[in-house]
Amino acid sequence: QVQLVESGGGLVQPGGSLRLSCAASGFTLDYYGVGWFRQAPGKEREGVSCFHSSDGSTYYADSVKGRFTISRDNAKNTVYLQMNSLTPEDTAVYYCAAAGAPVTTVQAMCVTEPTLWMDYWGKGTLVTVSS
Repeated sequence: QVQLVESGGGLVQPGGSLRLSCAASGFTLDYYGVGWFRQAPGKEREGVSCFHSSDGSTYYADSVKGRFTISRDNAKNTVYLQMNSLTPEDTAVYYCAAAGAPVTTVQAMCVTEPTLWMDYWGKGTLVTVSS
């Protein structure tokens, strides 16, 4: 059974840091591609960061460049999202997603067609940035 489970969310003050984790079971998490998405209240889901396993390319949304870092631990079949210098605008439910088949580009995975390319989704973890 394929499963993605996110953890690490919570309440943090502006300027603080959090590390989200996404543990996979039932398949190899980053065999084709993996990514993090978020949805803030009243807003559409957006791609935060994705990794394309075949060509090694990485995507970061402009709003998180220089602050967030995606990484993987293949031995643990886990992907992480290190989030630094958090602002209230980062408040959202964060979802992990992974592709189950070859993907086209990292931009397609993360921005233009994530529902087409990402086959597996976690249930999300809430991040709240507030003083």
